[in-house]
Amino acid sequence: MAKTANKGTAASDKPKEKKLPQKKVRVRNQVKRGPHGGTLVVLVDDTAHVGKQGEIVEVKAGYARNYLIPYGKAVIPTAENLHTLATYKIKVEKAREAKIADLKVLAEQLTRLPAVTIEANATDEDHLYGSIGPIEISKALKSKNLKVEPEMVKLENPIREANSLTEVPLSLGYGIEAKIQVLVVALKGRK
Repeated sequence: MAKTANKGTAASDKPKEKKLPQKKVRVRNQVKRGPHGGTLVVLVDDTAHVGKQGEIVEVKAGYARNYLIPYGKAVIPTAENLHTLATYKIKVEKAREAKIADLKVLAEQLTRLPAVTIEANATDEDHLYGSIGPIEISKALKSKNLKVEPEMVKLENPIREANSLTEVPLSLGYGIEAKIQVLVVALKGRK
């Protein structure tokens, strides 16, 4: 029993220091506001009517919170995001230059192309039963291994007449435009 008594007296000789819990400091990631009261964001992709990739733009708070940020089209301009953006900006610029070069080559191929022929059903008076629009022109160009999407075809009105040669403007992107000739050939009419 003497041993247990010694332990009790030894413990009472040293006063125990109570450790106070550390206060956790919470850092809030508040969204930065622009001069007009909107939210500042850094664009990850080119966004129509907003800006180019890598720009810091001011947009409405709901647009940033509900569309741009959740869909990965923009990020909040923190120090880490700005540093990451600076490192990838050179790669993005090289990729953009390569895409522009490819589009220029495509425009050159399209201008050298003779008239694109599309066959469609028509009446005896050369009126088409349907019409030829951007989708049909895009399919005809894709069959010739030219990657032209329907959104690139800027046709004002669909082609409704057969045996006609029509000039169709194309907007390939980045300000690169081309024009092609579309010839619609009539198939035998239905009876």
